[in-house]
Amino acid sequence: MESPYTGRMKDFLSLRSRLGKAALVMSSLGVVAAVPVISGSQAIAQQRGPVQRVVEGKVTDHDNAPIKGAVVYLKDGRTLSVKSFIADDQGEYRFGQLTQNTDYEIWAESNGKKSAVKSISSFDSKNHFYIDLKLGK
Repeated sequence: MESPYTGRMKDFLSLRSRLGKAALVMSSLGVVAAVPVISGSQAIAQQRGPVQRVVEGKVTDHDNAPIKGAVVYLKDGRTLSVKSFIADDQGEYRFGQLTQNTDYEIWAESNGKKSAVKSISSFDSKNHFYIDLKLGK
């Protein structure tokens, strides 16, 4: 003889298989609710707070030679504050701890020459950007 809960259990198992990675929770009233399952790395990331972004790259001249000592500027679109970084011997720069929900502009200058201004959008889902900056002639 079938239990009155057999039909509900079949419905539950059918729903569970259709939801894939969602965990199902049954309350004592027989109500079924879907709860998203997160992986261990996602849980750790949520505990640590928002993911920080990084932008790095190389400053070169029109012949692709690295520009040692070029000043790279990063402008925060929200606060309008500007950070700077002096390119190393290989013309490389790096800015870390950038927030995901802020737009940024980046450019380089050296000896009166300036690169084009590049943008980093808050709508871009990447967390690591490689942007090379080429100084004009």
